[in-house]
This record gives sequence, C-alpha cells and structure tokens, in this order.
Amino acid sequence: MAQLERGDTAPSPADSPQALHNLSFVEFVVLTAAMMALTAISIDIMLPALPEIGEALGVASANDRQLVVILYMVGFAAGQLFFGPLSDHIGRKPALMAGLAIFIVGTIAALVSNGFSMLLAARFVQGIGAASPRVIAIAVVRDLYGGRQMARVMSFAMMVFIVIPVLAPSIGQALIHLGNWHWTFYALLAMAILIAVWAGFRLPETAAPALGLERAMTLRASLKAAIFDPQTMAYGAAGGFMFGCLLAYVASSQQVFVEVFGIGEAFPVVFGAIASVMALASFVNAQLVGRLGMRRLSHASLLGFVGLSLCLAGAAAAGIAGIAVYAILLAGAFFLFGLIAPNFNAIAMEPQGHNAGMASSVTGSLSTAIGAMAGGLVAHAFDGTVFPIAAGFVACSLIATLIVFAVEGKRSFFGRNRLA
Repeated sequence: MAQLERGDTAPSPADSPQALHNLSFVEFVVLTAAMMALTAISIDIMLPALPEIGEALGVASANDRQLVVILYMVGFAAGQLFFGPLSDHIGRKPALMAGLAIFIVGTIAALVSNGFSMLLAARFVQGIGAASPRVIAIAVVRDLYGGRQMARVMSFAMMVFIVIPVLAPSIGQALIHLGNWHWTFYALLAMAILIAVWAGFRLPETAAPALGLERAMTLRASLKAAIFDPQTMAYGAAGGFMFGCLLAYVASSQQVFVEVFGIGEAFPVVFGAIASVMALASFVNAQLVGRLGMRRLSHASLLGFVGLSLCLAGAAAAGIAGIAVYAILLAGAFFLFGLIAPNFNAIAMEPQGHNAGMASSVTGSLSTAIGAMAGGLVAHAFDGTVFPIAAGFVACSLIATLIVFAVEGKRSFFGRNRLA
C-alpha cells in the first residue's frame, strides 16, 4: 500500500493510495469523518433532551443527567480496547460491521427503556459499539498515510467531522419539538444504518494481514509494541486530558448556557457557533502542518490553550465572565484545540504503521478514559458558575503540557530538531 511521506504536498484525488480503488479522496474523507462523527453526534444530539429525559425518567438532580453522556463515554473507552486488535486479525470491515451492530442494539434498547438505569445501560452498550467506527477510521487512515500527511488527512476529516456535531444540538432540539426525546435515538439509529450500508459497499479493506500482505502480530507482541512506545502513550494520554476539556464543556453546556446565562432555546445556536471554530482550525492545520510540522504547531497551540484557560479562570474568579467573555475565550481555546487534536493523534500513531489497529485501540481507549474521568469530574463540579469549567481547563491543559514536555524534552519541544 502506498505510504505518503512527510513533507509531501496536500492530498488530492489524484494522490489517493491505490488501496482506495474507485473510492475518491473526497468520499474517503467524508466517510471517515462520518464514522468518527457517530460518537460526537451521539453525545451532542442528546444535550437538549437531557431535561426531558430527567423529567420522564424521574431524575431529580441536573448533575445526574450528565450520566447519559458519561456512561456512553465509559462504554466507548472500554470498546476501543477490543475492536483494534480484532480488526488487525479479521480485517477492518468485519470489525466495523460488528461494532455498528452493537451500536444499533444499544440504540434500540434505549428506545424501549422505561427507567433511567436501563437507559444508562443502553448508553453504555451504544458507547461500546461506537468505539468500532472511531478505531477503524483512524486505523484505515494510518494504513494508507504516515507522518505529516496523516495529520493533513486527519485535519480534512475533522473539518467534516465537526460540522455534524455542531448541528447536532439544533437537530436534537428540533426533534424534541416535533416529538419527544425518543426521536433523538431514532436519528442515531438511522445514522448508524446509513454508515453501515455506505461502508459495507464502498470502504475497501486496508489491513495488511487481512489482505494477505503480511502476517498479523501476536496479541501480546502487538500490545507491547503499543504500550511500551513512549511517544504513542504520551501523546495518547496528553490527548486524553485535552479531550477532557472538550467533554467537560459538552456535558455542562446545557446547564451553563440555559441556567447561568439564560439563553433558553438559543442554546444550540451558541453551542454550535463556539464549536464551529474547530472546523476552521482543522482547515488551517491542513494548510500549515506541512510547513511547520506537527510538533511545532501543536505545542505552540497547547501553550496558547493554557494561556486562554488562565484568562477564563481569572475572569470567572473576578466575576466578569459574562456570556460574551465566556464565548470569546472558549472559541479561542477550541480553535487551538482544533490545531492540537489531529496532530496529537498523528504523532501518537506515527511509530505504529505496522500495528495500526492495536495502537488505535490503546491510544483511543486511554485518551477516552482519561477524558471521561477528567471531563466528568469537572462537569460534575458545576456549581452555578463557570469557574469549575475554567479551572478544569487550566488543570487538564497544564497536565497535557507536562506530559508532552516529559516525552519530548527541552531539545524537541516546539518541534526543534525534529522533522515532524
């Protein structure tokens, strides 16, 4: 399979690897993005429905409603440990279809839930199934691309990926107005079926062992290759703490915008506007990463994220973090997040070209588990102000910075003396 090296020009349909066969580069990016977006839309489309779910199922505490998001992420973290190794041995497509089937079962269980505990169990099953398209999407990209080129492809995929969850709260709110909270699960069911049909007919198999191009590593050797690589694990963990910032924002956003700032039904619009800057950042990243390198761009953005988080925490402590200040600083932070996330993913996967499925599972599970834990703790600390969110952003981004600095060292931080 063709591997495009660091420093190559941005991908175009003509540059697509032979393994894509008759699948154009644009369709490949959109399909990859849709696979990754299933997880994001499964979270964001639920946000406007949380109050109605709480009322319908007798959940008294607003903070307890966040478990609809958190339990999904716990299942998502657990599922990622399974689907990557499975895809290395039986192929990317069979593992993808198995995961989508589990997601569909979980969605149907959520539709027939008559209690909050059953709904949470269904969300956990949904999360396990959703791990498959996320893991497989990254593994397929790593099967075909490497280095800065992988970061470019991930950036293009994230541009499309972000559009869906940006629109998801508005879609969720519209569905509730038309019907009730069950309609959000009907939408997720339709999306999962669509991805299964699309990938089933159009996505080529890219796993080398499944294609008979090489012998699959043993499970033990594959796991060791992933967990004993300092670069892979460090960037997976650092990405997890950054993901914790995003998850804390998402899980508490309905309470912050509706209860603190009182914007009511304008919540999906404001939420989407802030999140949409990540799509712009992904486009900027695709243009700059070839010239600046993954490390220089992501490390500088990480320090910028710390700085904006400190500004937000200071404004919240001083009592001047109104909706304008909160939205502007968050938008700036999430723009930088859009420069960090695809590059951290690519750097983590960079040494794992021979072990893409397992590495995608390990890093994905690690980052999701850390993100769910950190983001859940921060979101659950909501006290009627934005200070816990701001303080959580500071703590998570500082920990991520320390992890990256520890693995890179003073000589390689900011990408000095490194090609990538």
